[in-house]
Amino acid sequence: MKLHELQPAVGSTTAPKRLGRGVGSGLGKTSGKGHKGAKARSGGGKRPGFEGGQMPLTRRLPKRGFTNVFRKEYAIVNVSALDKLDEGTVVTAEVLKNCGLIKEVLDGVKILGGGELTKKLTVNVDKVTASAKEKIEAVGGKVEVK
Repeated sequence: MKLHELQPAVGSTTAPKRLGRGVGSGLGKTSGKGHKGAKARSGGGKRPGFEGGQMPLTRRLPKRGFTNVFRKEYAIVNVSALDKLDEGTVVTAEVLKNCGLIKEVLDGVKILGGGELTKKLTVNVDKVTASAKEKIEAVGGKVEVK
């Protein structure tokens, strides 16, 4: 087989409809749109969510709460997960991402105090809870908050 011999599978491609090409074509005059009405007009049809003039569902339901555009979302890691790392490691966002403990850095990394830690580590992240700081320092580690 050569590059110029490649063809799509039989029946996978069809010729486009040739609209408005005479009465005998079957798609002449009104081009398959019938007579008059919204769907026959250019740009015709109804917008998504239109319910025939009835008050749309999105307007019938009550509004609730608000979204804080200044909210910061942190990637969270428990102290017990840090036990996976080698002794003496400097824990940063990049290190956590490379070893698969977090998927994305988001607005920063926060260490939570869940579980136990047995290795001495230097933690250099954006936020650390009081219980996590206590556990890291209890095994001889250091906490540096950016």
